[in-house]
Amino acid sequence: MMLVFQHEKMSLVHADSVIRPTKPPNVPSPKASHAPKAPLIQPITLSSSTTVTEKQQKTSSNATNNNNNRGLNGDANNNAEPELKLTGFVGFDSLPYQFVRRCQQNGFQFNLLCVGETGIGKTTLVESLFNMKMEFAPCDHELNTVELRTRVLDVAEGGVRVKLRVVETAGFGDQLDKEKSARVIIDYINSQFEGYLKEELKVKRNLTKFDDTRIHACLYLISPTGHGLKALDLLTLGELSKRVNVIPLIAKADTACKDELVRFKQKIISELKAHKIEIYQFPIEDETVRKENSALNALLPFAIVGSVDFVTKDDGRVVRARRYPWGMVEVENEEHCDFVRLREAILRTNQDSLREQTHNVLYERYRRERLRQMKMSDGDAGPKMMEAFAQRQKELLEEFQKSEEQHQKEFFVES
Repeated sequence: MMLVFQHEKMSLVHADSVIRPTKPPNVPSPKASHAPKAPLIQPITLSSSTTVTEKQQKTSSNATNNNNNRGLNGDANNNAEPELKLTGFVGFDSLPYQFVRRCQQNGFQFNLLCVGETGIGKTTLVESLFNMKMEFAPCDHELNTVELRTRVLDVAEGGVRVKLRVVETAGFGDQLDKEKSARVIIDYINSQFEGYLKEELKVKRNLTKFDDTRIHACLYLISPTGHGLKALDLLTLGELSKRVNVIPLIAKADTACKDELVRFKQKIISELKAHKIEIYQFPIEDETVRKENSALNALLPFAIVGSVDFVTKDDGRVVRARRYPWGMVEVENEEHCDFVRLREAILRTNQDSLREQTHNVLYERYRRERLRQMKMSDGDAGPKMMEAFAQRQKELLEEFQKSEEQHQKEFFVES
């Protein structure tokens, strides 16, 4: 049996809409030919055992299976999702502006930790970085334990508001027990993670307005004297690198010549690799900053000089510098030290990367470990989560009570 379908103008009517074939583009007509015209739709020959309905069902079923396979396995030529081409303006291009506007309204937060021995120049460095007076009280060598001093400032530049939190160590390295000196800093970092985790586990939480005190970057100042890293440096850096983005610095680099600094940098990097201590590497995945960050990574550890004094040069320019009998060291002169590159690295280029690394990697590592300690796993919710949190609160209360009793005993003994 043979069926021949004639070509004619057709319209497919739906219950809600009418779909008509689009008008074909203007195609130049071919030259006249004496050959017989082929039909627009070729004849279809069906066997006597197959009906038209069965043939249509098979064709529809095969097309559906092919579409499903492409949806599950992806296109062999292109695994990406198909891109929808818009025929008119929708408004998606305004999303970046909405995000920027919201960020400007909420402001940003940046938390910086400075670790170094007493008198190594932590406060001077921070004041040089942010061009402001930090007003930290001077520290002596008579502290029995390491103290952490915090300064919070609201700064604005070009319409961008930043809540800056600077934490400095006082008395670091002055105790005989080196492990205890490092433990105070580690406990502080963990406590900031714990505070964020508690807010995150609340039934009614508000992380947008939560005062996030997690440390985004740690500037670890290394003494330029000696033959390399000290035992205290290796111990502290090993613990810090697991919890915070560590950026090592050679403090008071003006006390060494350039050749000595090059050898000292190589010595520090080799010792860090030997002890498997991973310092923060500026990301190079983004093509826009790949070249710059690669150069910054090659400079680590930065050799820096800080100063709170300003000197007027012969040409009338006022610069931040340190004056010596033999000459002058300019803080913001790249030929004298790496201070400018440090500021570009942590403030102008990678500040958001430091925040992202803290939240997505370092905090997630802490959060995963803490939830395992609470005997929680994926899929746990509701009463079990609240029970684990209540148990943790009970443990903290017991620790506080024990500490209070211990302080009371010490007080009565002294009195």
